[in-house]
Amino acid sequence: MAIHDRPFGRYFEDFEIGDVYRHWPGKTITEYDDHLFCMITMNHHPLHTNEWFAENETVHKKNVVVGNLVYSIVLGMSVPDVSGSAVANLEVETLKHSKPTFHGDTIYAVTKVVDKSETSDGKRGIVTVETKGINQRGEEVCFFRRKVMVWKREHAKPRQFPYDDSVFAEG
Repeated sequence: MAIHDRPFGRYFEDFEIGDVYRHWPGKTITEYDDHLFCMITMNHHPLHTNEWFAENETVHKKNVVVGNLVYSIVLGMSVPDVSGSAVANLEVETLKHSKPTFHGDTIYAVTKVVDKSETSDGKRGIVTVETKGINQRGEEVCFFRRKVMVWKREHAKPRQFPYDDSVFAEG
């Protein structure tokens, strides 16, 4: 019998400058997603939630997805490949919204490793990555650069589960 644990995040040694991670799957952002996020975050701007206002008072003539939702989705897509086992997210150096995202757009994410350095204690490292959100038309809609502190493999605590290997034991 083989037991397979899905990787979630990476150790410091796994990151190489220049590596690119194509995150999967993409996410189609619905009107509901946008409205819920706006209400949760208290962003009541009618650009995001009022179709009449968007059609009559804005340059795009339709609702625009709130930028923080786009950023959050793209960041979330990168977690399994980049920061799933991070000690800490240290910094978002840059955040740009290059183009608007509209209800019904599908966003994909891709990340490139641009720098890495060990911490002074030798147990961890800091990895700098740049992540882009790309829509279904191939347009960049979001870009951010962030620093993540991750464990070196030999110092990382092993993953634990609230059950043991007897979960499927014959009984």
